[in-house]
Amino acid sequence: MKTATISELKQELALRPPARVQELCLRLAKFKKENKELLTYLLFEAQDEQGYIGSVKQEMDELYRDVNTSNVYFAKKTIRKILRVANKHIRYMGSPQAEVELLIHFCRQLKATGLPLHKSTVLTNLFQNQVKKINKTLDSLHEDLQYDYRKDMKGLVA
Repeated sequence: MKTATISELKQELALRPPARVQELCLRLAKFKKENKELLTYLLFEAQDEQGYIGSVKQEMDELYRDVNTSNVYFAKKTIRKILRVANKHIRYMGSPQAEVELLIHFCRQLKATGLPLHKSTVLTNLFQNQVKKINKTLDSLHEDLQYDYRKDMKGLVA
């Protein structure tokens, strides 16, 4: 079976009555947890983006509290999990500003764990890749926001 393109799906959904579109959305939400989470975000959380960012940061903080700092192997696994959670929420929001804010928070918390980043190649690369991602996304933001976020970044990279 060939999967339809987004524009084909959009055209087909435009032809369907609203009740049928609602049925399709609910059926789609039943299949994957991620679909249900995205639908929940779009329906209930999208109006208050700053509040949602705050709740994601809080979730990340809770996950950082569970990092096993005595063993670098287990710490890396937990940190990757935190990054997956952050990236999932970044995808839901689709906002470059939210992406920068969450990734800066991720990096700041990673440094605050006290793990020896310089001794672990994996952690060093993970941190540097996130900093690169932040800088790339920053370039697409408005100049005023770039200035504010670059000021925040000075503490991370220094």
